[in-house]
Amino acid sequence: MTPDNEDSFKKPLAIAYFNVDYTLNPKGTNYWRNRVLKVAKDVKDKLNFAIASKSEFPRELESFGDREKNEDVLVTVKNYAGSKFVMPDKFSVDNFKQFVADYLDGKIEPYIKSEDVPADNDGPVKVLVGKNFDEIVNDPEKDVLIEFYAPWCGHCKSLEPKYNELGEKFKDVKSIVIAKMDATANDSPPQYEVSGFPTLYWAPKNGKDKPEKYQGGREVSDFVDFIKRKASDPVELPEDGKKSQKDDEAL
Repeated sequence: MTPDNEDSFKKPLAIAYFNVDYTLNPKGTNYWRNRVLKVAKDVKDKLNFAIASKSEFPRELESFGDREKNEDVLVTVKNYAGSKFVMPDKFSVDNFKQFVADYLDGKIEPYIKSEDVPADNDGPVKVLVGKNFDEIVNDPEKDVLIEFYAPWCGHCKSLEPKYNELGEKFKDVKSIVIAKMDATANDSPPQYEVSGFPTLYWAPKNGKDKPEKYQGGREVSDFVDFIKRKASDPVELPEDGKKSQKDDEAL
């Protein structure tokens, strides 16, 4: 499997990453490939298999931490939903066979790349990490606006004070959550496709499985108008009451 053809492989897919090189090291490549095949042949009707070169998938191997440098073979399984399951033990035929059996029996939790959950997350803009994403974003009582950002992104830095102001405006609206996530340090569900920064999504109460990518302007007023228009429940901000009072006085 290569980055060019990985999308053509059917899921669920077990992938063994090692130093694949049929030109300079065909013997070593076939050594590990044959050990993968020993397991694959017994469950080929339940699970698909592939081998891939470590050097071509550096981001995929981030989930293994230091193991990437110290172990010859690393294994993951990817399912239909895009979740990833990481084999925790050092590769051997027996360990691989047990990992596959445990995956097929539903005994393994999907891997989620995540920073630590913030100890204090009571600010107007909620901080999302991989481990608290589901709890906050998929709350059935909340509409959620999410900014996916990168710490080094200039556009994200420019947006930050406006986004914080937006959070302040909606902090007392119980049905609305303004949130942000460092997308370089945390995994998010596959329906949130992030190809550039910042990327924003709207996840309404009744549409968590199909969030809407925000395509509007990036001034505070643009976000406010969007949220009021899209909110599942009517939204009134404190400033709206002040405006109405001024209008009445003008009359």
